[in-house]
Amino acid sequence: MNAIKSIKETDFLKKRRYEAVMFLVTFFGIFGYVGHQMGVANMLNTIMNTAWDLLMNTVFYIMGITVLSGALGKLLIEFGVVRLLEKILAPLMKPLFNLPGVAALAGVLTFLSDNPAIISLANDKNFSKYFKSYQLVSLTNFGTAFGMGLIVITFMSTLRIPGSEENLFIPALIGLLGALVGAIVSTRMMQRLIKGHIPVRNDSHIKGATEKISFKSEGSVFLRFLNSILDGGKSGVDLGLAIIPGVLIISTMVMMLTFGPKDVTLGYQGIAYEGVPLLPELAGHIWWVFEGLFGFKHPELIAFPVTSLGAVGAAMSLVKAFIAKGIIDGNVIAVFTAMGMCWSGYLSTHTAMLDTLNFRELTSKALLSHTTGGIIAGTFAHYLYVLLSMFL
Repeated sequence: MNAIKSIKETDFLKKRRYEAVMFLVTFFGIFGYVGHQMGVANMLNTIMNTAWDLLMNTVFYIMGITVLSGALGKLLIEFGVVRLLEKILAPLMKPLFNLPGVAALAGVLTFLSDNPAIISLANDKNFSKYFKSYQLVSLTNFGTAFGMGLIVITFMSTLRIPGSEENLFIPALIGLLGALVGAIVSTRMMQRLIKGHIPVRNDSHIKGATEKISFKSEGSVFLRFLNSILDGGKSGVDLGLAIIPGVLIISTMVMMLTFGPKDVTLGYQGIAYEGVPLLPELAGHIWWVFEGLFGFKHPELIAFPVTSLGAVGAAMSLVKAFIAKGIIDGNVIAVFTAMGMCWSGYLSTHTAMLDTLNFRELTSKALLSHTTGGIIAGTFAHYLYVLLSMFL
């Protein structure tokens, strides 16, 4: 009774009522607008058809990439390539990111897997002991900038643009360089914002394993190879399954707010990838910004970086639809790779990562830093592509 009474005496119930009203207004406002434009039956059919097509033609394609890249990543770890890369990249960490050399391990692991890989390292005292408090917190920005990097680059470089002979592997590499620049900006900006404002880290504040980081394994070379590809492939399946909700839900909604009817003369037919082009219309008011920064020539393209904020897997599912509309070129691939890698769903991971480090109150600074880094990553990729296009 006392607990119920205390809840009633607070503003908890009142706030929940306000949230309910705002949710209903927003929910019915969006779907009411879309349903009014398309027709309710067409809207519902388009939602189902788009989700089905994304599942069959995009999700399983991306899952194939995650399985192969997962196997490759596990092989690189098993046979010491990751450790070798750590040694090679370690001297670059201090001048570029103001991080100790061991941070290279975090960058490589997140590049081969996903953002959460940084958490297991940050929680290991044998890893975190090399970092000052503000450097350890900035790992959330550093690691996120490389999350799913191998998957994004593989996906982008294997695409084919109808009527174009351009090898998209080069724009994808340009995007990788853009993501690197974005990571530098994001990590250093985060460090500048929080340095001197957080207490000196005490090892007791980090609840993690005390075991030494190790990649040792036993058995014959053949068994190690076989176990690595099977375990890595299994982790790829798990990652592929994890992106399904984001792709089906977020991408469906973004596409329905990005594309218009497939055939203007016939109007809405309830088929996949139709919708109300609200996002391009809104972006059109400040289109000169996106064209100047990223070289985008079509307002619909803004849907990719917007979707990357929540889930880069969902953002990748938009690319094939853009190719079908004929609005993709090498520059767009470079910018998409840079921003997709650098942002890679950071809105959904930064809070959890900082919460694990007991610094949730710094989330706003981390988001500000990473938003800036992503914009600079895309801008750098665009102008580097334009520069190289003059000589190639």
